[in-house]
Amino acid sequence: MEQALIYMVPVLGILGLIVMAIKSSWVLKQATGDKNMVELAGYIADGAMAFLRAEWKVLSYFAIIAAIVLAWSGMLVETSHPTIAISFLIGAFLSAFAGYIGMKIATKANVRTTQAARTSLKHALKVSFTGGSVMGLGVAGLAVLGLGSLFIILYQVFVVSVGAGVNGIEMEKALEVLAGFSLGAESIALFARVGGGIYTKAADVGADLVGKVEAGIPEDDVRNPATIADNVGDNVGDVAGMGADLFGSYVATILATMVLGREIVSIDAFGGIAPILLPMVLAGLGIVFSIMGMAFVTIKDDKGDVQKALNMGNWSSIIFTGIASFFVVQYMLPETLSIRGYEFTNMDVFYAIVLGLVVGTLMSIITEYYTAMGKRPVLSIIKQSGTGHATNIIGGLSVGMESTVLPILVLAGGIYGSYEFAGLYGVAIAAAGMMATTAMQLAIDAFGPIADNAGGIAEMSQLPEEVRGRTDVLDAVGNTTAATGKGFAIASAALTSLALFAAFVGIAGIDAIDIYKADVLAGLFVGGMIPFIFSSLAIAAVGRAAMDMVNEVRRQFREIPGIMEYKTKPEYEKCVEISTKASIREMIAPGAIALLSPIIIGFAFGPEVLGGTLAGVTVSGVLMGIFQSNAGGAWDNAKKSFEKGVEINGEMYYKKSEPHKASVTGDTVGDPFKDTSGPSMNILIKLMSIVALVIAPHISEGTHSSPLSENVVKKEVKKEIKIVNGKKIETETITITK
Repeated sequence: MEQALIYMVPVLGILGLIVMAIKSSWVLKQATGDKNMVELAGYIADGAMAFLRAEWKVLSYFAIIAAIVLAWSGMLVETSHPTIAISFLIGAFLSAFAGYIGMKIATKANVRTTQAARTSLKHALKVSFTGGSVMGLGVAGLAVLGLGSLFIILYQVFVVSVGAGVNGIEMEKALEVLAGFSLGAESIALFARVGGGIYTKAADVGADLVGKVEAGIPEDDVRNPATIADNVGDNVGDVAGMGADLFGSYVATILATMVLGREIVSIDAFGGIAPILLPMVLAGLGIVFSIMGMAFVTIKDDKGDVQKALNMGNWSSIIFTGIASFFVVQYMLPETLSIRGYEFTNMDVFYAIVLGLVVGTLMSIITEYYTAMGKRPVLSIIKQSGTGHATNIIGGLSVGMESTVLPILVLAGGIYGSYEFAGLYGVAIAAAGMMATTAMQLAIDAFGPIADNAGGIAEMSQLPEEVRGRTDVLDAVGNTTAATGKGFAIASAALTSLALFAAFVGIAGIDAIDIYKADVLAGLFVGGMIPFIFSSLAIAAVGRAAMDMVNEVRRQFREIPGIMEYKTKPEYEKCVEISTKASIREMIAPGAIALLSPIIIGFAFGPEVLGGTLAGVTVSGVLMGIFQSNAGGAWDNAKKSFEKGVEINGEMYYKKSEPHKASVTGDTVGDPFKDTSGPSMNILIKLMSIVALVIAPHISEGTHSSPLSENVVKKEVKKEIKIVNGKKIETETITITK
């Protein structure tokens, strides 16, 4: 039974990859349009690949150096092993590969979505969403396959081969090595997210300021030299970056639950590893239910509600997962369990999973409200655009700040409720339940930039207005789904970071974080500051790169005759080169802060001060992430509302009007908020927690007062069959050796 369940996890990952391949094949069979459309799509694909090659070159140096350090550190403590370096490299490679899969299909699906929009909105939605599904299933499939397979190997090598118990130091060593996989995934995710975010927003801001505001040409006009770089940015930031981001989140959530599950002495039919296996099984089943949910994403005709179709697919996958988790929990877990003295039942675990699904759903609904067209927050920004640029900025900032209230209350309720149900394991499994449908969430998220690119190609190819109208419908919904995806990611990061924090406390041998201590309080303040300096570096990097982009676009308009008359093609490659070099150069400093600050603080001041720092980073980072992502999303849709016309004080305003120009300014400010620093917050807080978890054995102050402190190292189950009155009676004797 134990073997069958363990091996089912990577099999479900393979299933996800098989369906991914089928969907990818279908997308590639769709028509690509005329020669001009194919040429433009080729520019975008070539630019995206050029960026990835440059980024991977830099990250390969980092990965090799980090692996050497990890291998050396793995020899210094009993609860780690040099193979943590191999685990790190596998995680880093799969994270980068997951981003590559998404970006590759996105650069193929964009032009095919444009061509599909020439026939109907229904077909355009099918092509763009199927392209997004390829990314979602690729990320989830690789994560489940990679993590599940690596766990099987580590469990066999470190635990089974020496006849050790599930709750002993051998399993702790196996999970510490597995943490290297998550560290590799999150490290690449941070650089991919920050680098991609800098790239896309440098190009976007440059294209907007010179093209739309100064030259008065459409956003994706083929005459704008930065427009190809802008479309490339949608792929490297919102697709490759997001793919690596959610791959890391997915893995970190499962790992945190597994580490806490090790502390539970479980008398089950799976050799005592049911609490460790449960999050992986949920993730694997989530792939199946995401595939089922994807079938619901369709509309009848051009008047169909695209947002409703996406919500139908999302909610159905969530409901399927919730129903299945009841039977999985009943099947796998014993009736009663406990962690660190907190007793709970298997039904309490189910309630925690459902609560996690509810929290994720509420976060998406709240984020949609604050960023969607036609809702009060976006309408308030539109109204304030009527009095100028400054009031537009004020309106967007106030919406972003207001938008933190409900999500934080939902998160607080989720944390409190899941802890009441099943202690710290409940918090972790709630996050795992929320992340179970990652394939579906990411499919919805990746659909957005594909639709955005499709609209850009339609504009550059000067296709009929009805084609651009259909792609605009998809693009507007894509802006909202991108925002809800970021809200979902930050919510999962909050729960995951708390679970990682609890795991760190256990391994580091501390019982509490006492903020009455001056050094711990100082660490708390330092942690609260880190998201601000991180955001500052990311936003400033966008500003510097955007200045270079603006100057280059102005130069080409000034020095290359015939661009505005469509007689000469702009030098697109110059703008692509500016974004590529700037993003690679500028991503180093924010990444160094996330990786080095927990190491410096941990070794210099000890685990309790580091714990205070992690608490500060988590609270501050979650608030900053929600504020920036929602403010940017609201600004963006306020600007897009002018394309169909908006009413301000009884008068209608359209594109190129003064209120529209004010909305463009707001969108330009919001761009690095929502696509660079904001979505990076969830990676920042998780990565710092994972680094702390990896170094915890090196800075440990002793043994935490958990079940592990009782030195539970082996559990034996003996079964005997006796004949009583001619009947066979089976008895079971359980012996726990301390």
